[in-house]
Amino acid sequence: MTGTVINRSVLMLNQNYEPLTICTARRAFLLMFQGKAEMIETADGLKIHTVSRSYPLPSVVRLWKFRKVPYKRIMLTRKNVLTRDDNRCQYCGTMRGPMTVDHVVPKTMGGMDHWENLVCSCGRCNNRKGDRTLEQSGLKLRRKPTRPTYITFIQRNNEISAEWKPYLFMDSSNGGQTT
Repeated sequence: MTGTVINRSVLMLNQNYEPLTICTARRAFLLMFQGKAEMIETADGLKIHTVSRSYPLPSVVRLWKFRKVPYKRIMLTRKNVLTRDDNRCQYCGTMRGPMTVDHVVPKTMGGMDHWENLVCSCGRCNNRKGDRTLEQSGLKLRRKPTRPTYITFIQRNNEISAEWKPYLFMDSSNGGQTT
């Protein structure tokens, strides 16, 4: 088994086709071999070779038995806020320069560290806003900040193959944006 092929990412679905996680092809292959999962989609012509056989490389697998999984919360970190906002300033829309995280309602005015109050901001807009509210600074948000879902996070955090898009509620004809 080739090291690079066996370490490729595979989308794992629950029995009801709900996205669970991303695992390696090695883990997916073992789950299939143990009879715990089935292959739903293959990776374009790639194979896993053993001593006596070749198997198609999985791209999407589905578990045979439903697994109850606790609600997955995305941790509130600087990196995750920037990822949620696509590293785009939520005031002016630029993607240039180093990005910071800005409190929509400043901490000095009671603003808290939570998903709905933190946005990605370029240095210029962050300095322009300063320790003021949106109204006081004359800035407007391009998009209201919200807590991302686990599926949204998979969509934004990974290189999505065409085979995954139907299972992540993405339309391959619109450049990978959610529908």
